[in-house]
Amino acid sequence: MTSSWIPEDRRERIRQEAGHRCGYCLSPQHLVLGLLEIDHLQPQAANGGDEDDNLWLACRLCNNAKAAQTESRDPVTGRVVLLFNPRRQTWNDHFRWSRDGTRILGRTAVGRATIVALQLNNLIAVMVRRHWVKAGWHPPGVD
Repeated sequence: MTSSWIPEDRRERIRQEAGHRCGYCLSPQHLVLGLLEIDHLQPQAANGGDEDDNLWLACRLCNNAKAAQTESRDPVTGRVVLLFNPRRQTWNDHFRWSRDGTRILGRTAVGRATIVALQLNNLIAVMVRRHWVKAGWHPPGVD
């Protein structure tokens, strides 16, 4: 969550650029309780600024889990890598959906490390996705 003030017109532009969905777990605004938040990709605590190229959209679960993290350890290789950047990287290059559509699986070290760091497959997320799948709302198409 941001502690700086970002004008509403910029917030709306970022929402539109992000397709009104979380850049990490792809949860769409129309299915999430509460407004998706503006995330500082490089956290303010790590000297990240309010420039457009440092801002993206995140759900509260992802944004809170990310906090001031910028990197994490890939559970497969053990390497420390930068977290996924939804503004500069393509989701499908780093992630895919499990066969049942409830879990995000990592294709790369960046994807796997981001899944761990942001707890993208936490119990609540998987449970909610299971209901979204039953309703035919999930998994979302990805670019």
